[in-house]
Amino acid sequence: MAFEPAKFVRDVRSEAAKVTWPSRQETLVTTGLVFAMAVLAALFFFIVDQVAGIGVRFLFGIA
Repeated sequence: MAFEPAKFVRDVRSEAAKVTWPSRQETLVTTGLVFAMAVLAALFFFIVDQVAGIGVRFLFGIA
């Protein structure tokens, strides 16, 4: 099976033409949702960490 660079490039262009790219609005909305979920996850883990820290300090009598 021989490698044909010209055929490969044609196939890549053909497949790339089939891709459905998101609109600008879809991209912005999705990006906003990703940032919002990252903030919510960070807040959740911060709160869990603080509660765990308080529990450990109480358990060991520190502070």
